[in-house]
Parts: sequence; C-alpha cells; structure tokens
Amino acid sequence: MTETWRLLLTGDHSAKENMAIDKAILVAHSKGLVPPTVRFYRWRPSAISIGYFQRLSEEVDLASCDAHGIDYVRRITGGGAVFHEDELTYSIVVSESHPSIPKHILESYGLICQAIIEGFSVLNIPSDYAPINDILVKGKKISGNAQTRKLRTVLQHGTILMDVDVDKMFSVLKVPNEKIKDKLITNVKERVTSLRHVKGEHISFDTVADAMKQGFERTFNVTLEEGVITEDELQLSEGFVKDCFGNDSWNHMR
Repeated sequence: MTETWRLLLTGDHSAKENMAIDKAILVAHSKGLVPPTVRFYRWRPSAISIGYFQRLSEEVDLASCDAHGIDYVRRITGGGAVFHEDELTYSIVVSESHPSIPKHILESYGLICQAIIEGFSVLNIPSDYAPINDILVKGKKISGNAQTRKLRTVLQHGTILMDVDVDKMFSVLKVPNEKIKDKLITNVKERVTSLRHVKGEHISFDTVADAMKQGFERTFNVTLEEGVITEDELQLSEGFVKDCFGNDSWNHMR
C-alpha cells in the first residue's frame, strides 16, 4: 500500500516566516505530531537567506536591502547566501529512520535531488545532479539545496529558479573584491539558468508545483495529499519568528 505524506502549499511569506515554518514542521514531525511533509512556497518580499555558518554583514549589503525592501534571514541549514525572488522553494521533512532515507547525508542529498530531477522531467526538461547539492540544466545551475538533521529528523530545502535577475542579486550581495564584480556577474550569468530561459516562456508557479509534486511521489513511492499547517505548527512558527528568525541576535549572531 502506498504511503501518504502531507503536501503543504503555503503561498507567499516573509523570509522569517518561511524559515520559521520549516523549523516548526521539523519539530512537529520529530514529536510525531505530523506526517512526513513536502512544502512548496514563495518569498514576499524578495529576500536573501544566508547559511547558518555565515556572517550576515560579510555576505549582504544591508543598506541596499533596506533601500529596496528586501528581507534577509539566517537559515538553520548550511551553504551560501541565496537571493530568493522568482522561484519555487521546496522543503521536505522526514524522519532519519524512515526506510526511504539513506543514513549517509550525501546519499540523502542525491535521493531528494532526484525528486526535483523527476519534477523537471515532467516539464520535459532534462537535468542532472551535481553533488553535493546542485541541479544543472545543460550544464547550468537551476537549483541549489541545503540540508540539516536535527531531533533525528531530516530537513532539506532548495530553490527552483523560475527566472533570475543576476544584476539585482548582486546589488544586495557583497563580493570579496569590487574590482572584479562585473567579471563575477558575467560569470554567474553564464553559469546560472532558469525555467524561463530554458523554456523561452513563463511557466506558472502552480504548473511547476504540480510537476515537483509528481517528482516527489515517483521518487519516494508515496502519495502527497494536500493538507494544512496545524495549530501546533503555527504556535511553534510564531515562537521561532519572535525568538529566532525575526531576531537580530539570531540573524547577526556571527
């Protein structure tokens, strides 16, 4: 019998709310309160998330963010700074002990990224996994992913670029040397792609979400049934916004 997991379509949220919801799902699942969960969401306003081990002031031009109304937040996952604008972001929360989850973190990255690759195949877009945590289309990055394991639970989230404005991205991200900024921007434009660039047209969020849903169902041999965030998760996320992701002591902790 096919296992049923929960699908959450939570729409648009601020950076602090999105990260708080992901953590709330992780905690709720670790307590056995909710089933394994896949969530699709967006960031409004646009935002930068930095990896857990990064220093905000070194990665992000905070004055430029404030001037352009762009959010910023520290993730609980590692990795680098990411500019979130026109994209679908997914998260998956499942127990480390679930039989489908490899014990080795690198293998689990590959498996979860395979779900995204399967989703791209639904859109007739061939893609490849580039370890540890990228997905490429025609050799260009279209998805970056990050994972953490806490409370014996796996949380992986990642981006699927629907469109990308590299110039805007570098207006709020700092670069190590301003003298090579133009060269760096050109290089990123050559190495990064998006669904709009690949297909030559806009693809709706709902279309991408449905394709990724199918990708997760195929990869994990489950049925994703749309659900809602529970009251427990809402309370947890509100607490995480207040005490963590919406708090300067968290975001500026390094």
